[in-house]
Amino acid sequence: MDDAQTDLKDILRKLNPKKNPGIFIYSKIKNSIPLPMEDVIFYFREKEGSTLIVEKDKANALKLNYHGSFSWITLGVHTSLNAIGLTAAISDALSKYKIPCNIVAAYEHDHLFVPVDLAEKTLGILRDLSREYH
Repeated sequence: MDDAQTDLKDILRKLNPKKNPGIFIYSKIKNSIPLPMEDVIFYFREKEGSTLIVEKDKANALKLNYHGSFSWITLGVHTSLNAIGLTAAISDALSKYKIPCNIVAAYEHDHLFVPVDLAEKTLGILRDLSREYH
């Protein structure tokens, strides 16, 4: 049985954000470059090249070009891929504090990548958002 949440209020109530250890980067590579997939957190292929997210240390070891350093926050709630409004609610909450955020939806959870220096502030905002629905 799939326990994925679809009701926005339930999702926001159960956000339970957790920061993953490490520092992560986004890199754009040519689609033809071989890459050890066990090091890749996220991979998306576009016609212009592939975007990947990897730990900064691994990116340096692989000699990948990148800009910025991000913290990875995972939402503890299992959201449905058909849930409506989560991205908008999070974007709205974070934009009030001028926090840039890249959201990646995976099958089980949603993941946020925010600048490293704004990770703790982001966690606080998300926890406050969740408390609003308790």
